[in-house]
Amino acid sequence: MFLAGLFGAIIGLALGLLGAGGSILAVPALVYGVGQPLQMAIPTSLAVVAISSVGGIAPRERRAHVQWPVALVFGAAGVPAAFAGTALGRLVPQRWLLLAFSVLMVVVAVRMLRGGENHAGACRTGEGGINWRSCLPKAVGAGAAVGALTGLFGVGGGFVIVPALAALLGLGAQAAVATSLVIVLINSVAGLAAHASAAARLDYTILLIFAGAALVVSVAAGRLAPRLPADTLRHWFAYVVLAVAAGVALAAILNPGALG
Repeated sequence: MFLAGLFGAIIGLALGLLGAGGSILAVPALVYGVGQPLQMAIPTSLAVVAISSVGGIAPRERRAHVQWPVALVFGAAGVPAAFAGTALGRLVPQRWLLLAFSVLMVVVAVRMLRGGENHAGACRTGEGGINWRSCLPKAVGAGAAVGALTGLFGVGGGFVIVPALAALLGLGAQAAVATSLVIVLINSVAGLAAHASAAARLDYTILLIFAGAALVVSVAAGRLAPRLPADTLRHWFAYVVLAVAAGVALAAILNPGALG
């Protein structure tokens, strides 16, 4: 139970500080740290990410950073895709699913290390404002891709959402992070619904401890985030993700019987 609380706090810290990335560690933490089988870890991860994202939204919404029309369009596109990703995941052996997940983690880490932000995205007007109707096609396409990842791997998708909102749609840093948390919440709830049969058998003691720690820490981290160097935080988190990806890949190759 201590490990569930510790790993939950780490996921909440990442979500609160970065608005992304915490869920990429949740499944490995639940499988290899807490000892859950993969089919239970995915819906547990989705529930944890949904709960902790609420804590990250609250302080940012008070500062009016959430772009609600963009969040709702992006999130709605991900709902059917989450069900499709879940159906695909049931056809893939768990060993290969975790190997694919480790590859995804490497891609995420590299994207975090590269960084970069582009304010000339499709949503941005000439006056510097946001017109969500102008970026509707890109928002729908990106939302569907993120939803599929949510259903397949049990991740909220913030690591894809934040750069998509910044580079493709032109949202500023604070607006991208805040809006991503709303989208993560929508995607996680959709993914949890798609995994409803497994969700009915969850270990709710582990879930509550894990999610409770994530929620408390994400609220505190969300208040602290604007005062910390975002680039440094992102780079250190990327190194952690790379290390975990290597561990996940090795464990899946060397000890596939431990996946449950």
